[in-house]
Amino acid sequence: MPQIFKDKILKLLTHKDYEPVKIPQLANALGVRSDEYQRFKDAFEKLKADGTVSVTHGNRVALAPPGRRIIGTFRANPKGFGFITPLEPNSEGDLFVPPKAVSDAMTGDIVEAIVTKRRRRSKTFSQPGRKTQYTGQIVQVIERAQNRFVGTLAKTNEGWLVLPDGPSYLDPISVSDVSAKNAKEKDKVVVEIITWPTQKYPAQGVITEVLGRAGRYETEIRSVIRQFHIPSEFEEDCLKQARKAAAQFTAECHNGRQDITDKTVITIDPKDAKDFDDAISLEKDKRGNWILGVHIADVSYFIPSGSPLDEEACQRGNSIYLPGKTIPMLPEILSNGICSLQPEQERFCKSVYITYDKNADIIDRKLANSVICSKQRLTYKQADKILKGRKTGVKEPVGKLLKNMEQLARLIEQRRRKNGMLHLDLPETELILDKSGRLADVVPADNSYPHTIIEMFMVEANEAVAGLLDKLNLPLMRRIHPEPDALTLKNLSKIIRTLGLSLPSTPDRFAVQNILEAVQGKPLSPAVNMLVLRSLEKAQYAPMQMGHYALASSHYCHFTSPIRRYADLLVHRSLDVHLTKDVEKIETHPDFKEVGKHISFTEQRAEDAERELKTVLILQFLNKYIGDELDCVVTGVAGFGVFARSNKYGVEGLIRYQDLGSDSFRFSQKTQSFVCQRTGFTIRLGIPVKVRILSVNIPARQLNICPVEPFVKPEEKTIGKKRRTRKGKSRKRK
Repeated sequence: MPQIFKDKILKLLTHKDYEPVKIPQLANALGVRSDEYQRFKDAFEKLKADGTVSVTHGNRVALAPPGRRIIGTFRANPKGFGFITPLEPNSEGDLFVPPKAVSDAMTGDIVEAIVTKRRRRSKTFSQPGRKTQYTGQIVQVIERAQNRFVGTLAKTNEGWLVLPDGPSYLDPISVSDVSAKNAKEKDKVVVEIITWPTQKYPAQGVITEVLGRAGRYETEIRSVIRQFHIPSEFEEDCLKQARKAAAQFTAECHNGRQDITDKTVITIDPKDAKDFDDAISLEKDKRGNWILGVHIADVSYFIPSGSPLDEEACQRGNSIYLPGKTIPMLPEILSNGICSLQPEQERFCKSVYITYDKNADIIDRKLANSVICSKQRLTYKQADKILKGRKTGVKEPVGKLLKNMEQLARLIEQRRRKNGMLHLDLPETELILDKSGRLADVVPADNSYPHTIIEMFMVEANEAVAGLLDKLNLPLMRRIHPEPDALTLKNLSKIIRTLGLSLPSTPDRFAVQNILEAVQGKPLSPAVNMLVLRSLEKAQYAPMQMGHYALASSHYCHFTSPIRRYADLLVHRSLDVHLTKDVEKIETHPDFKEVGKHISFTEQRAEDAERELKTVLILQFLNKYIGDELDCVVTGVAGFGVFARSNKYGVEGLIRYQDLGSDSFRFSQKTQSFVCQRTGFTIRLGIPVKVRILSVNIPARQLNICPVEPFVKPEEKTIGKKRRTRKGKSRKRK
């Protein structure tokens, strides 16, 4: 628990708007309860003893200033300079490194730098006197982020170069013997750096693999796999273990499991899904109470802890779903075979039974090892059609079950929202690929109500399992989501209010919930939802008890997808200790803290890889339509320009400052907007804008756009009523 408070203290103290306060005020800003105060104080004293925080005059808390040397992560800028984010936060934040002091460091490297400081006179009257400015000189690269990159091979007057993909490395890499791998111009290749860059010379590398012609679907898939270091093929010992498990499985050997193969149980999944890991049943007891059954594939039965397949699943962390391709956590003989809850097949499960009253308030929870037989497999679209009255091809008990599921899910959703659950409405897109893998179209992702039905039931099951394991004091890999600090919420409120919306200065979860509901279906919705998302912490896996802020849940874990998430497999094993009464299984649990860090990383890696490939495919598609127009909405504003998101394609494009118009615009960091000096017109988040595609830079993952019409037209009136002429007369501004 002290680590939680250490993290929260450091996050608040590194916030750009933080001003030193006394310890009780700091605790209040972090929402520390009275029963948590001593643990908060212990964490603070530890940070103070480490020299990370200091107490200034007046007993106010601040980060300590940087020392003579710092160690941190380097981030390069295309203009030659860079910044170091210290591993140990200090009062100055990121350290600026001028171009001549960068050495051969690259983005992501862990570096050591000498800190120098010089004094400069403040340029504002509000902050008179002198201010210290810190800069750094990199003296050592401690650890390279990577030495292999994916890029496109190009021939120039200077020779052969590899142009790296994405922002991780910005400069071309020089290569010499391209014939050794039969590489050709415009091939996508993997290059390994053998000599790091200097001020005068680029990095030197050698091509280790040719992935194929740039732009082809299979090439781009391989590129993303290499770029993100994603494991793809399974080792033979893992495949051997999977085959043996499949060969030995007989559903008739129930091993004392609860037999519910006669009950109406169904699965609802995407059209192209093959790994069905959750199924639903729903009945009423003699008192008229709902009994929801959430039945989850019992993967732990087939994969013993410490086995080769268990170690491989842990290393992978999760399945990865790329457009047109799945990279599974488990071999397909398991994930799409004996573990998958296929229709008319007996399968082993772990079942959660939740009893509800007529208002969907929980009366009781029970768990069991079971064997089920799914009566029908539905897609989300099929389920939606059934709920809308189209029952062709559906069994009568299934249609009735689905109607009851909708009724209960709406009551659960109503109750959870009343308790403060946040629902973000972030538009998602689905890529339609042709047979060759080329992008044919982009359509809005299906968000019909059956998605919400399954989501509500899964959340309820996850919460029920976490509550039970916490009550039994058994090892638990939790899914935690920290509450935002007071400064972050104040910042959110300031920006939301600049959009003309009403929000308290320090909003609670219900105020945030209300503002999300107020903009639903309106042009401002994407921008507001994105602002709220950016103000929230990233959910992660960890054994510490913290709760889940967005779900308004005090006990939460992931239990419902063990085929594709290792965290769920760990929860199943913890649950087995209770179900089998085998306390010796506790000893086989790994270090949850370290595993939690790793699978949080692999989860983020999967999201980044999916986003990367979708962006590449969409940009390749748009590259054929230079000059065409797009309907967009402003989703971001920075000093160098405006970001606008395409309503159809879901990608952001950049309108550079010089393309905003002929008028002079002033950027406001406070309101995240540009204000026209002549008219006062404000370019802010959420405003619609029609743009024209100027260019596409696929290696840099960048779409450049400009407004079809200027944001401010010449004939529009200027600010103010009158101004003085040189002769002292007044006239109206034109």
